[in-house]
Amino acid sequence: MPTTDLAICLRVSDYSETSQVVTFLTRQGGLIRLLAKGSKRAKSKSAGAIDLFSQGECVYTLGKSGSLGTLIEFAETVSRPALRKHLDRLYVGLYMLEICTILLGPSDPYPEIFDLLSNALNRLCQPDASPQAVLAYFQWRVLRHVGLLGQMDTCVNCGRKVGTKGVYFSSSLGGLLCRNCESAVAEKYAVSPSCLSAIAALSAAEAGKRPTLPDKQARAINALLAYHIEFQSGKEIKSARGVLDERKKGI
Repeated sequence: MPTTDLAICLRVSDYSETSQVVTFLTRQGGLIRLLAKGSKRAKSKSAGAIDLFSQGECVYTLGKSGSLGTLIEFAETVSRPALRKHLDRLYVGLYMLEICTILLGPSDPYPEIFDLLSNALNRLCQPDASPQAVLAYFQWRVLRHVGLLGQMDTCVNCGRKVGTKGVYFSSSLGGLLCRNCESAVAEKYAVSPSCLSAIAALSAAEAGKRPTLPDKQARAINALLAYHIEFQSGKEIKSARGVLDERKKGI
């Protein structure tokens, strides 16, 4: 039986002159890979080639044993052309799509993450939005939802407040290390004052407050969270090169 669901296009590649292979994040079905036969024809049921960031309603059938499913119909409702007009927003958007493919398993439903991605991409299209701040909120909340981000105000080793100096983050331990505990841990990432301020702001946002997240702080926490994602997944975030120059600057 065909399934109907809301979907966002995360990845697309050519299958033939007229067809595409599309990776969608669906709201109820999670990540799915589908063969969109004839989708590049103007008179196809998708009204032409399916693009990254496109959102709409799709009708599909899943393949057997991990093989490609089949896209029957895709009715686009949101295209987000604004993302292609500004490179910084485009790169951040591509980064968001990529970490979804890295962190989410095939066909595992994550309706909360679908909503997070949809809202983050919409916010990214707005001229007054800070791309780095949008990305910081998105990464933080996605990692919370998949269970990869725990308590971020106390030392994961001793349980005490971490303070403001000599603080590190250990991905293998899943949290912050205070200056008294960090020397015993080999795998760690130095946490700057800007990053600590960002952690406080994001924690306050989770508590229902509306803190500001300046660009420098957002860039610092984005670099840390990217490090965490890459360590946990064992995969390089390829789109990070256009977004996370702070990993070289060390701010």
